[in-house]
Amino acid sequence: MKRTAPLAPADGLIAIAFAAAYVALLLATAGDLGYARDEGFYFFAANRYGAWFQALLEAPRAALRPEVVDAAWSVNHEHPGLIKSLFALSNLLLQKRLGLFAMEGTSYRFPAMVLSGAGVALVYLWGTQARDRLAGASAAVLFAMLPRYFYHAHLACFDAPIVTVWAACAYAYWRSLRDGGALWPVLTGITFGLALDTKHNSWFLPIVCVAHAVALELRERIVARPAAEAAPAGQTASADAPAPAAEDAPAAAPPPPRGARRSVAALAAMATIGPLVFYALWPWIWRDTLARLREYASFHLNHEYYNMEFLGRNYWTPPMPRAYAPVMTAATVPAVTLCLFVAGLCAAARERLVYPLARAAARLAPESGRLAAARALAARLRPPPPDAGGTALLWFLAIAAVYGAWLSPSTPIFGGTKHWMTAYPFIALFAGAGFSAAVRRARVGLRALLVARRGSGATAGAGAPGAALAAAARGPLVPALLGAAVVAAPIAETLHAHPWALSAYTPLVGGAPGAASLGLNRAFWGYTTGAVVDYLNEHVPPRGTVYIHDTAGQAWDMLLRDGRLRRDIRGVGAVAGADFALYHHEKHMLGQAYQAWVAFGTTSPDHIAGLDGVPVILVYRNQAR
Repeated sequence: MKRTAPLAPADGLIAIAFAAAYVALLLATAGDLGYARDEGFYFFAANRYGAWFQALLEAPRAALRPEVVDAAWSVNHEHPGLIKSLFALSNLLLQKRLGLFAMEGTSYRFPAMVLSGAGVALVYLWGTQARDRLAGASAAVLFAMLPRYFYHAHLACFDAPIVTVWAACAYAYWRSLRDGGALWPVLTGITFGLALDTKHNSWFLPIVCVAHAVALELRERIVARPAAEAAPAGQTASADAPAPAAEDAPAAAPPPPRGARRSVAALAAMATIGPLVFYALWPWIWRDTLARLREYASFHLNHEYYNMEFLGRNYWTPPMPRAYAPVMTAATVPAVTLCLFVAGLCAAARERLVYPLARAAARLAPESGRLAAARALAARLRPPPPDAGGTALLWFLAIAAVYGAWLSPSTPIFGGTKHWMTAYPFIALFAGAGFSAAVRRARVGLRALLVARRGSGATAGAGAPGAALAAAARGPLVPALLGAAVVAAPIAETLHAHPWALSAYTPLVGGAPGAASLGLNRAFWGYTTGAVVDYLNEHVPPRGTVYIHDTAGQAWDMLLRDGRLRRDIRGVGAVAGADFALYHHEKHMLGQAYQAWVAFGTTSPDHIAGLDGVPVILVYRNQAR
């Protein structure tokens, strides 16, 4: 695969432009997106943390008393505090002090939006450094235009932020191996601490990094060191040593990249700096640290199971379907992104695996016999370019470790795709590499066509077409046309799905209607209430009541505070006696619809909203009112 020089100054500007454009798009599309159930819990927690921050400024000594710290930070302590702290600070500074947002709820969501934009910029930078600018740009767009990720990037939740912080830690680790020095290992430790204080998905990072370091050491033992030992006396396999002629000797192995040794510093920083950052930024664990960490770990390792529909069956307790993660990925990630991912992964495997496997086989093969051909193959193969960072291997391990959890039948599936979203930047990076390779192949094909036309004399008297063909082979036309063809579908699918992204599926399963027929989950979290506020504002009588079903009370209150719902409309927790009832369709919640039928004396909803004709939220009206 193509390698380029270090980042140019323009690449930093391009990355900033990607981030700014994505944040602007998220802000522009947040107004019609309802609040998810979990967001309501985090609004409440952020308000408690915000009050503590204010107390810390006004009376630091009193605010740092253990009982005061515990009173504030015990709220929602099953999740770390970093991202909720950002929600609180954004609301305090950007909304209450500066009044930047038209809706208060957006002030809580804004930090996650910024982190999501930073994630898109990071994908661009990493793809550009590891491959080329085409790979980085296409990877960034394909990552940004994942319908489910686009939805989560709006929310005041942790799922999109951990994607960015997780990838940032992996990137810092990669730079530690590639560049050496002290800066990047320190940044690896810091970003790992931030990841720990974001979400428990961070627990996979040491697994990935340790596995990667071990694999690099094995690579060096198999490939580089035997080549150095086999070099003639006085000659080492160094970057400065002249390469022997192809007809005189086999291709020399690349010099030892030293990535395996450099990984020790990064791993040491993760083991030391990371926990310190984690501890410093989460006041809840400042006291009774070990006991509270055990409680935190136990909560997630023994998490209760929620309901989730998959292929027409409702799953609540183990065993969970092992096919859930791959099937849902295929059903929700645009097909062109998956195809380019497979192309990029296969190209990387061919480049990086064939040579070391042949070298290993050559070491095991006898001087003569059936396996002697392995020695001859290893002698003929050209070694891949040096890659101290083990780039493709790191990307692959990041994907494999995250998806590997869903091979266990005890892993809960209630969160849908959000639990493996940390793999999506790496899927996009492979896809970007695949796109870049496709552009190079297209240019080679155009050049071959031009040579063939010239050889046959077909271009005689037709200089203009020949010149145009030559210009196309060299210029930006090929990547522009192929890029537009590649990103058109993901952009269209993502924007069409909004604000119904959890109900959206790709054409591979027939879109939302096909997925509904297959029995795939239509939505969860009760966030689609935001799609029916106009109906409620128009039809609910003054001081009328609405049964809010799966919408959290704090999420409903935020719709009122935003002014999206009339302030006189009252949300209630029971169907009986309500004027209207919401029903967020999920297979295990059908009983809620039946209760509305009985209480309101009708089986017909007064209003239905959904995606592409698929009902997602239904509003029942009390016929007696």
